[in-house]
Amino acid sequence: MNSKLSGTQLVNLKNSVVEDFDASNWRELGALTNTLDQVESHSRLLRSLSWGDEDYDGLDLTFLRKMIGPNDENLGIVQDYISKKCTISGEDISSEASAERKVVFSPNIFNLPAEGVDPNLVSVMMPFSPSLRPVYDSIQSAAQLQGLMCMKADDIWDHSTIIQDIFSLIFRSFIVVCDFTGKNPNVFYEAGIAHTLGKHVIPITQSEQDIPFDLQHHRYIKYLNNSEGLAELQRSLSSRFSTLNAKRNPSWL
Repeated sequence: MNSKLSGTQLVNLKNSVVEDFDASNWRELGALTNTLDQVESHSRLLRSLSWGDEDYDGLDLTFLRKMIGPNDENLGIVQDYISKKCTISGEDISSEASAERKVVFSPNIFNLPAEGVDPNLVSVMMPFSPSLRPVYDSIQSAAQLQGLMCMKADDIWDHSTIIQDIFSLIFRSFIVVCDFTGKNPNVFYEAGIAHTLGKHVIPITQSEQDIPFDLQHHRYIKYLNNSEGLAELQRSLSSRFSTLNAKRNPSWL
């Protein structure tokens, strides 16, 4: 017997679909719920999605309700599909039948950015020090060699608090490079956020003594801050970026 859908669950489903669904996802879910004809024939749903129109949010909500059915007969199908295809936020919307363990992420300190994950974005967490500018340049060059974009927190100013900008940058990133040189507590904190969000974290350091005890079991790249050392750092990072590139979700591309 299906559980009843609450209003909060419906809104969470809608928010996940607005963020992550494309036209093919709507068609696939339509096929699974026997509503494909309604998806295809709807006068606005897919057109509004394609053009990014303001009415898409409301159309999404009402059509999801129709897909689920008047007696919630398709609720489990819809929940399972969205939980596998979308980044879920807020209340847990997965069905009890799902065998996968799911983590619900609902921050009350930070605001979730409107943008989703950018599979081409590498963010860099490092101390704000002029001496590390050549290090960032090497990281940026390694990213560019793999067709990736590289950013650090002081490249942006979207919010009044820098930590919100940092959180948003980490949230949107596919890869996060953390330079632990100097045991900077801000970098430790940012690395914790990145790990919590499930990012691919690449630790780098000029001294293995600067790697926190809790992270010493992770592989890291040690480098020297000179011409030869930075050239080797660039090669090592480029190789690691290439490996992680191959793990990108094809639906992002």
